[in-house]
Amino acid sequence: MSPVVLITGTSSGIGLATAVQAAQAGYRVVATMRDTAKDGRLKEAASEAGVEVDVRRLDVTDAASVRAAVDGVIADYGQLDAVVNNAGAGHVGTVETDDVANFRSVMEVNFFGVVELTKAALPHLRASSGRLVTVTSVGGVVGQPFNEAYCAAKFAVEGMMESLAPVAAAQGVTVTVVEPGAVASEFVNNVQIDRGAIFEQMGVYAGSFKNYMGRTGDSFAAAQTSDEAARTVVEALTAQNPAFRVQTSEWAREFTGRKLADNDGSAVQELTRGWIA
Repeated sequence: MSPVVLITGTSSGIGLATAVQAAQAGYRVVATMRDTAKDGRLKEAASEAGVEVDVRRLDVTDAASVRAAVDGVIADYGQLDAVVNNAGAGHVGTVETDDVANFRSVMEVNFFGVVELTKAALPHLRASSGRLVTVTSVGGVVGQPFNEAYCAAKFAVEGMMESLAPVAAAQGVTVTVVEPGAVASEFVNNVQIDRGAIFEQMGVYAGSFKNYMGRTGDSFAAAQTSDEAARTVVEALTAQNPAFRVQTSEWAREFTGRKLADNDGSAVQELTRGWIA
């Protein structure tokens, strides 16, 4: 019988593309999103690809919603062979001028949501000797200016998964983190920046933030597509022995490689200071 994968955050971007490509690869796909009224683009893409996906509601910030979704998969399919933690939310700001509540909100979606789903899914992944794939970010390896909250959450996810991987492997579960760089998707739009308000809020940091935003705009102008990034996620689902850490582009590999070879942190600091100068 075909394996079953549950994917979060599938209304757009990498999640949508992963759902379609996983179905093409032979998975029975349970594609989840917080608001199922936004399933139109996914269903259209699946129809165009000649595959079916099972769209269900899952809010990763709601523990009851997470448990209900996982229980529903087991009740209807009898198994769970893979999970893709993809749902996430961006945020820009800097700690002195930002609200601590924003840090908590970003952690809820990007970190604790992953914890909730991983916890609920692991008993079933153990039973199936399954796969746990989590979409993090190059921002989970390299801290980036004005992304303190977002990078903190993604660093936390990477630390959790790196720690979990050998423990899960001893029980037959493969853990992989996938690190995209800039991806042309709705992710940036969903950050919902009020540029006028945030520049006023930045105070003494406004000049540096303006430079950062200019650099970020340039990087996303040359971003890879969601389909390209999703191929790496699906490879992590289907490869015989996937690596723990994989990147979705050569740029992402080079960028994260600087950090992973940067024992004293000086190379990364030299790089990122240039983004705001």
